[in-house]
Amino acid sequence: MTPTQLRAYSAVVRLGSVKQAAAQLEVSESAVSLHIGQLRKELGDQLFSRTSGGLIFTPGGLRLASRATEMLGLQDITVLEVSSAGQGRRLLRIGASSLFAEHAAPGLIELFANRAADLDLELSVRNPGAFRELLIERTIDIAIGPPPATPDPAMVCRPVMYYRVVTVAAPEHPLAGTQPTLRQLRDQTWLLGPSAAADGGAIRTLVRRLGVPDDRQQIFQSHAAAVEEAKRGRGVAAALSFTVAPEVRKGHLVQFCGPHASLEEVWHSLTLAEPGTPSAAAELARFASTPRAIQAMMRGTGINVGRFRPSVHVTLWS
Repeated sequence: MTPTQLRAYSAVVRLGSVKQAAAQLEVSESAVSLHIGQLRKELGDQLFSRTSGGLIFTPGGLRLASRATEMLGLQDITVLEVSSAGQGRRLLRIGASSLFAEHAAPGLIELFANRAADLDLELSVRNPGAFRELLIERTIDIAIGPPPATPDPAMVCRPVMYYRVVTVAAPEHPLAGTQPTLRQLRDQTWLLGPSAAADGGAIRTLVRRLGVPDDRQQIFQSHAAAVEEAKRGRGVAAALSFTVAPEVRKGHLVQFCGPHASLEEVWHSLTLAEPGTPSAAAELARFASTPRAIQAMMRGTGINVGRFRPSVHVTLWS
């Protein structure tokens, strides 16, 4: 089996079509079919067949689909590690939920990066629902965010930090100074960050628990932007308690009281349970729950402009 064959097969599995796989790989359909035929001959398995409803995979084909993803991921990370090692550096790729990435990751990463001069850290915002797949594919080395809905023996899950999501609004809001009912909260205009649209997480859980209709939810590019809109009196916002505490003390925001207006959750780290997991990932998983790390996540340490490289999806500290 060659990487080219596995890449062609993986594309067919993912897209459900030889034609679409060829278009994505920018090769001809005959080239993809040739690679699939070589795999069938070498493995002695048909792998899949075409039906009117799409592709039907054999048990062996399904097993190969899983292994192909893992093998290609290992190839990519090996190339990256060899290149980094040649330069005397290591790279740790962190995938995080948007809420953690925006508010807690900068302080944690800066503090952790200072512990090893040869370590570069790459942070990307990911949907928690994709954490497992990203780890298995070796796209990331460690994930931090909401825990998986069910235990997974292939993953090592560690608690990182307890946090509380609260509901805030401008001081002139009609519900300011009251303990709003479930119905009153449900009827508000909710100003939310991107985590409200993710698979899981405290803010999404809070909004679902309240039963807030979709037309009452406004999603902003960041959680900070949503809070700023709440300060302007345009609705209520769900925010991390430690991030809005200074604004509440200054009287720029009010925090609603009552059992419906807040939710407590725990961020967790996820790493693969197998031996191939980078040692830096396991070290970060252990370090993230220490008092010093938690303090850095809540207060932030600041990042020197010379070490900050912004990107649309990825931020790199080195």
